[in-house]
Amino acid sequence: MGVPSFFRWLTKKYPSIQTDAVEEKKTVVGGVEVPVDCTKPNPNYQEFDNLYLDMNGIIHPCTHPENRPAPKTEEEMFVLIFEYIDRLFSIVRPRRVLYMAIDGVAPRAKMNQQRSRRFRAAKEVIEKELEIKAIRDKLESEGIPLPPAKKPEEKFDSNCITPGTPFMDRLAVALRYYVHNRVTLDPAWANIQVILSDANVPGEGEHKIMDFIRRQRASPSHDPNTVHCLCGADADLIMLGLATHEANFNILREEFVPNQPRACELCQQYGHELKDCRGLAADQKPDHQSNPVDRDTAFIFLRLPVLREYLARDLEMPNLPFPYDLERAIDDWVFMCFFVGNDFLPHLPSLEIRENAIDRLIRLYKDMVYKAKGWLTDSGEVYMDRVQIMMVGLGHMEDQIFRNRQQREESFKRRNKQQRRQQRREQQMPSAGSIVAPLTRTPGYMGADEFKSRRRDERMNVQGTPETLEAEARLKAMLQISAKNPDSETAMTNNWQLARGKRPSHDDYNAPAAKEEESEEEVDNDNIRLHEPGWKERYYINKFGEGSESREFRHEVARDYVEGLCWVLKYYYQGCASWDWYYPHHYAPFSSDFDDIKDFVPDFTRPTKPFNPLEQLMAVFPAASRAHIPEAWHHLMLNDQSPLIDFYPPDFEIDLNGKRFAWQGVALLPFVDQQLLLSELAKVYHQLTDEEKRRNVRGTDRIFVGKDHPLAQALIDVFASGKEVNFEVKRNADGAIENDWVHYDPSLTNGMAGEIAWDKDAVDIGGRYPSIFRNQIDYPDVNPNMCVMTAYRDPVFPRGFKYSAERLPGAAVPEPVLKPKSYDERSNGRYQPNVGFTRDRPHANLSDAGHRMVNNSVRGQRGNGNRGGQNYNNNRQQQNSYQQISYNESTPYVGYFDDSNSRDYNRQTQISHQPRGRGGGPGYYNYPQPPAPPSFSDMAYGNVAPAPYGAPPGGNGGGYNNYNGPPRRGQHNQESRHRPYDNRRGSHPHHSGNSRGGRGGGGGGGYRN
Repeated sequence: MGVPSFFRWLTKKYPSIQTDAVEEKKTVVGGVEVPVDCTKPNPNYQEFDNLYLDMNGIIHPCTHPENRPAPKTEEEMFVLIFEYIDRLFSIVRPRRVLYMAIDGVAPRAKMNQQRSRRFRAAKEVIEKELEIKAIRDKLESEGIPLPPAKKPEEKFDSNCITPGTPFMDRLAVALRYYVHNRVTLDPAWANIQVILSDANVPGEGEHKIMDFIRRQRASPSHDPNTVHCLCGADADLIMLGLATHEANFNILREEFVPNQPRACELCQQYGHELKDCRGLAADQKPDHQSNPVDRDTAFIFLRLPVLREYLARDLEMPNLPFPYDLERAIDDWVFMCFFVGNDFLPHLPSLEIRENAIDRLIRLYKDMVYKAKGWLTDSGEVYMDRVQIMMVGLGHMEDQIFRNRQQREESFKRRNKQQRRQQRREQQMPSAGSIVAPLTRTPGYMGADEFKSRRRDERMNVQGTPETLEAEARLKAMLQISAKNPDSETAMTNNWQLARGKRPSHDDYNAPAAKEEESEEEVDNDNIRLHEPGWKERYYINKFGEGSESREFRHEVARDYVEGLCWVLKYYYQGCASWDWYYPHHYAPFSSDFDDIKDFVPDFTRPTKPFNPLEQLMAVFPAASRAHIPEAWHHLMLNDQSPLIDFYPPDFEIDLNGKRFAWQGVALLPFVDQQLLLSELAKVYHQLTDEEKRRNVRGTDRIFVGKDHPLAQALIDVFASGKEVNFEVKRNADGAIENDWVHYDPSLTNGMAGEIAWDKDAVDIGGRYPSIFRNQIDYPDVNPNMCVMTAYRDPVFPRGFKYSAERLPGAAVPEPVLKPKSYDERSNGRYQPNVGFTRDRPHANLSDAGHRMVNNSVRGQRGNGNRGGQNYNNNRQQQNSYQQISYNESTPYVGYFDDSNSRDYNRQTQISHQPRGRGGGPGYYNYPQPPAPPSFSDMAYGNVAPAPYGAPPGGNGGGYNNYNGPPRRGQHNQESRHRPYDNRRGSHPHHSGNSRGGRGGGGGGGYRN
């Protein structure tokens, strides 16, 4: 979804919504790899009923990965996709349904974004090829070895991951084979229903999944306590999950790791970028390809029930003049998120997620609810008068928002400029491994004799040291490079100056630095200057053209935008309201222009239908990707006399629109005239081959079950009938459905309703399902086949049916995770946080032998400081009395003295009289200190790096409040909470240990201090 940084913002604001996914790995026994047994209980202590896979989020990283070498053949790509699905299946282990949805033909509103992405991708490929060729020619002219250039057929065009292409057709065949293989061979697959919705079925993958859930919820047989898990990385999945109002909905996604290593596009080596490439080493073969450090990608769960708890607090509105309904408030929160960006509309200029835009909208929203005495939305319908109240309130803030943004931008530029200067100064100084010894400042006072002795020792040890040998090698390489570039007199001079121990002159350093500084200065392309008076008129003239600064035009753009908001909300809650609606502008209006929308009523009643797959290809592909389009249609993209030639510009402008990077800008492509496109294609349909005509037909979902599944016999009967049906929903003149599909009993599928029909691609039980691989060692023919496949269709409802956006009757409320606001630890006792999906999750502990081994191994690691952490009740046979407290906005974890534990009182008599700040001796009550707030990236990605053990010399036990006196409940040292030496030992907040502190006196080594 087009919401920059939404996931990072959400996990920073609501940190408890995510938890690490526990994954059981394959084992090797006797040299044979043993797969994971997915029939066993889930290691995450949560059993899931339904698993939904947004397949495009799997296909893209498997076909053109960014952090590892790309697969060379389609078969390798398919194997990677299979292995990825296996891994997700083993983490979630669904017990009822596995739904795999590939993006089909999207609504016209999304096709504009798809068109922009594909044109950008083709343009970037051309630019990258030109850059690689220029650098290759330069390096080859210098005699530097390089790997051979890739042949055109070896390059993978990611644009082929679009409905209607031959690649997507072959992928659908491969996935059908894969499901037959798994259902036949894996008992965990044989006992569930598997549904595959390939690219010939219209609709985006995640919205096909949502449509399935909506229709199941509307069926009487649906279980309201179904536990759902949706796998995908798009931010809009969070809003879609909330929109279902299901009690148990979770999202599985890869843990994002920034700064992943990438191979150089030219030499395929890691450790440098293309612009810094120096080719292969002399001892490397031309086909050499290094691999990065192998790192398994971790997965995390986003628990939407916990997010609902957070939202219940943020959206709380006491003393309303009408009954409060959390479900309606959450629907309104989802709607407000659309204003900061989505896949169908540009975000409003005054709203940026990094500027706390959603929090600002929530404040305006609460004021609106009290004024209007009602909610903003209702099951996909929008109340325009209430939207106007919010937008007018936001419009009053626009001037100040733009001024504050400009001040932050200027401050950011100044800091960047200072950092660049500092980096250049550091780079110009001789490095530690250079042949020029850096001048070192001797700490403390040093006598003359000692100084002479040390200098003599340094001179005696220079020759033959590894540092000297490395410096010699660098000098030789430096001279060789200079010899290859005889024109580089400046570089040669500087090299000899450094070799002779002379520093280049001040002018030698400043001249290139000044040029570099000039080149790095950002060109100010801001013609709008939103922070200066007259910004609105300048904005509309620059973005929409002359004559657009009138009030009437601005109101027209605002109505188009609001119409888009209504379409998006319906898309999320009721399905696609119109297949051919789209927002007809590249830019959004200002919030202050929404002052005349209260009486606007959008109309989506006109019947529409999606494009056919090949029609969509012509609407979204540039001419550079024409290889995936029928050859008979190529002239429509290339011939200057073609009526459609204006839709395929060879180059186009990208408006940065105030952003810093091109990928954030707006691609100014012409909008496709749908009627003209379809009318011209109708003239050349007869030129398609039979295979192309087959790929241009809208398809249907398929359902797979094992031969012993309760539904198997119904599917076998349909297969035996051989009756072909029309996949389109037929209605008579009264709107009633003319159905030739077969209904089955939902009790056979744990309440999953639907209809089935004969499928011409099905294979009988006991027959042979052919493999798609030439090498059939790992993936042979499925023989005998034990999987039954038929066409499948979701339950169909009458035209105009409205899906209810509310919690279903009988749905059990999940156990709360967050600490209640009214919780009082003095009177209510200890509060145990819910780490993971259950409170009953076992925690790691050490036996007596384990404690002895740990103590023995760390005994020799004690520093000069005093030991700390002795006054915790770390008795090996008794649980530690320290208790973690969950969710407090200011203090995530608070420790306290346990009155019920006699050992805490017994420790009072053991008083140490060591001076303050030297570490807590036995008897000091070292109360646990709240951890220092993680950095922005730590909170977003969950990868808080462990800090060194112990405290610095003279520290007070690494952040503990060491005081000599009676125990106090829950006290902590505010001054030490932000200290950099944040002791972090165990990987789990409940792990404990009797380890001694490090140098300077550390507190309880087993705690995250």
